Order: sequence, then C-alpha cells, then structure tokens
Amino acid sequence: MQILEELNKNTEKLSMDLRGFIKQNVVDFKKKGVLLGVSGGVDSAVTLTLAVQELGKENVYGLLLPEKESAPSSRALGAEMCESLDVPYEEMPISPILESLDIYEKKEEVIKRTCPEYDPEIHKTSLVLPDFLDQGLVTVPYIKLVKDDEVVSQHRLKASDYLELIGLQNVKQRSRMIIQYMQAEKMNYAVCGTTNKTEMVLGQFVKYGDGGVDIEPLADCYKTQVYALANYLNVNEEIIQRPPSADTWSHYTSDQDFYWRMPIQIMDQLLYSQEHQLPLDIIRENTGLSEEKITKAHKHIANVKDSTEYIRAVAPVFSLNGDN
Repeated sequence: MQILEELNKNTEKLSMDLRGFIKQNVVDFKKKGVLLGVSGGVDSAVTLTLAVQELGKENVYGLLLPEKESAPSSRALGAEMCESLDVPYEEMPISPILESLDIYEKKEEVIKRTCPEYDPEIHKTSLVLPDFLDQGLVTVPYIKLVKDDEVVSQHRLKASDYLELIGLQNVKQRSRMIIQYMQAEKMNYAVCGTTNKTEMVLGQFVKYGDGGVDIEPLADCYKTQVYALANYLNVNEEIIQRPPSADTWSHYTSDQDFYWRMPIQIMDQLLYSQEHQLPLDIIRENTGLSEEKITKAHKHIANVKDSTEYIRAVAPVFSLNGDN
C-alpha cells in the first residue's frame, strides 16, 4: 500500500465533492455567495478556485488583509490569484488595528527581554521549534534574529514569554476575521475558511480567528491532498512551490519550521496511518522512518492533539439540569 497514492487517488472526484459542499452550504445559509481571505498560500488559492468554479466569479469576493510584518509576496500572489480568476477583491490592511492595541510595541518588548541585541530597525524575527525527527521531543521554542537574510543569533524563550508572544500574534488572525465578517455581512455572503485537515487535527489555527468561519471546505483534506488539488486546478506554480506559513513574523517562517517539525509528506502519512490504524511495516515502508522514530512521532502527534483539544472544542454551555 502506498499512502500518498491512496490519499490522492481521485482528485477530480474530490474537487467536485468540495464544489458541491460549497454550493450546498451557500444555499442552506441563504447567502448570495462566499467571501474569503486570500493570503497568497495554496489553501486559499485552491478554495478560491473551487468557489469560482461552482458559484461563478460574480458570487465570490476576496480580501487581502496584510500587515506590516507580512511578506510582500503574500499580497502580490493573493492579488494575482484574484485577478487570474477575475474575482472582485479589496485590500484592507490590519496594521491600524494592531497599532491601536500596541501589538507591535508589546511584541518588541518581549523579544528584547529574550534577545538584548534585538534592534527592530535592522533585525527580522521568526519563532521556530527544533526539527522533530532529528532532535526528538524537545519542544522549547526559540526566537531567531535575521539580518540581511542571515540568522545572526537565536535565543530560547521562557514559557511565560512564549505564551505572551502567541497571544499577541493571534490578534492578527482575529483582526482579519473581524474584517471578513464586517464585509461578508454587508454583502450577505458566507465567510469561507481555508483550514485543511492536517491543520485541523493538529490545532494549527486560531480560535475565533482563522477558525471562526461559516464553512470549511478543506477540513477533511490533508495538506498533501490540497497540493494535489492545486496541481489539478492549475494553480499558479509559484504559490504551489511557496513554503506554507501563517506569515505573522517579519522573517518568513514556514509551517514546517514551527508547526509540523518534519516534512509535510511525512506528517500526513503519519496522521493517515493513525486514522486508519495501519500496521507498522506499512508506515515504515512509506515514510522511511525507523520503528523508534515512528513511535516517537506518534507520541508527539498525540501530545499535540491533546494540548490543542481546547481549540477544537465547542465552548461549555451551562445547563440548569447540571449537564455542563
């Protein structure tokens, strides 16, 4: 059994099923169309293309939501994607919202506590975790300082500083969702998400941020399947080849550097093998990993799932009958 072949064995049918899902939800919600944030990444490009194919370009609206730490290529590729599909779109930067909350200044204060030499005028920053397959279960995050595209230093974060940085960074996704709903409700459109199954399973989204949408077409598609869809739909090759990222740090930080900590093809095969309870020999044959590394990887994934369960969970609701 070849896991990747199994995942991508019927991309055409998957494409049609996803289109039907989008259409059915627009009808059920009694909306005129869908609106989505277009980031220049493969998930939003695939979702935008499917929506246009099913609903027509006149019933799809794109929003570019950059901020001052976004990579310039994100805005350029997002605009190019909308224009290639002739989709109406608008650019609404979120920097004014973040500046009003002092997000950038507070973030700089935390970084300076960790990196005394940090100078925002000359350094870019990224938050990364050690490569999992080579370094095991170490989960201590650290800040990288980058000058002229070269890493000049890196410092481990205290747990309290890490939590503060995550809280500040997550305001970016939540600000984007505020704007998406403001625009969508004005147009009577559904807000369409772009979170894929890999991200959903690992809790790789922000509650009430990119996770706070009306519909999630890709939520049962592993990232590997999203790439297969992108190739099938003839998405811009530059977008397909671009390393996926939340794009919230001044130095472009890939999801592999922080979230997955291993190549996405390996992560998806491990997730698929867990979902379908595949025997060890098939996992070893497909991933090329030793039994020891597979065991460590499964433990790592289980830990990530447990620690992010609250993100996926529906908020507790009080009941007079005592069923909370």
